[in-house]
Amino acid sequence: MISKVLCFGELLLRISPAANEEAEKHPFQLYMGGAEANTATALAAWNIPVKYCTVLPDNFMSKYVINYLEYKGIYTSSIMFGGNRVGVYYLDRGADLKSSVVYDRDHSAFSELKRGMIDWDKVLRDVSWFNFTAISPALNETVADVCLEALEAASSKNITISVDLNYRARLWKYGKKPVEVMPALVEHCDVVMGNIWSANALLGTSIDPDIHLKGTREDYLDHARATSLEIMDRFPKCKSVANTFRFDSDKNNLLYYTSVYTGGEQFNSDEFRTTGVVDRSGSGDCFMAGLIYGSYLKHSPQDTVDYATAAAFGKLQEQGDATGQDILTVSKIQGNGK
Repeated sequence: MISKVLCFGELLLRISPAANEEAEKHPFQLYMGGAEANTATALAAWNIPVKYCTVLPDNFMSKYVINYLEYKGIYTSSIMFGGNRVGVYYLDRGADLKSSVVYDRDHSAFSELKRGMIDWDKVLRDVSWFNFTAISPALNETVADVCLEALEAASSKNITISVDLNYRARLWKYGKKPVEVMPALVEHCDVVMGNIWSANALLGTSIDPDIHLKGTREDYLDHARATSLEIMDRFPKCKSVANTFRFDSDKNNLLYYTSVYTGGEQFNSDEFRTTGVVDRSGSGDCFMAGLIYGSYLKHSPQDTVDYATAAAFGKLQEQGDATGQDILTVSKIQGNGK
């Protein structure tokens, strides 16, 4: 039986304004997204066996969604049917999920998940890696409980678990602060990915309020090391912590670099720079896919962080939520890092 990566989370439909040259004929564009689906799409493109677990309503649109996932090479046997709608979000063209976004996810099929609805023994029987994000437990308390149920099941089977500390302040609206929910989930995780600010918001790790005033690469990477050590001290199961840094300027310049702390050593990527970004959505999901890709194939930590960083940077120049980059494309970007 092939050992698979499982990505668990809500599939979303994204609606964005069309580019100027397209707007007269088609004013809006529709994309399929969701952080975990984006990660699964990248892994499938890089020939990693990956399946996706979510909940979709039992209608004709879901059939098209599943056909598309299978076309991308993703196993869909763990997708459940239930509920009445797929979650939607509206994102301004070229914008970031932290700014110009409107969510329409209330009463979606995934948001109505409850403990006991998923047969985790069946879903996890061919899985060696379980990936989820902090977006799911942000939806409501019952979905957070389902995440814990999944992590308990995966832990009992000695499955490697990774989490992306995506912080979506607009989603945490059900009376629980992230720091009241996320630590119990991260206790099960072997790999934690995010940045120094999301770790502070979701886990309560220390943050230097003046870090922006210092602003050097060395200062940020030193902070990443301190945050990594704090996470690993608080959560003994954690073996690797990744931190990403993306800085946008008023002149539309972008600087991107990352680090991974593992085995008592920090591994830093090269810096990548560009002027102008096609689409900011999904870059972090692509980085997570790169981490899983390198770890699954037992690449060295430095090779893993270099590949993941190049993939994430390349995603910034692609329209839509999920990357279409193949291994060769990522490797070419990797060779251009400076």
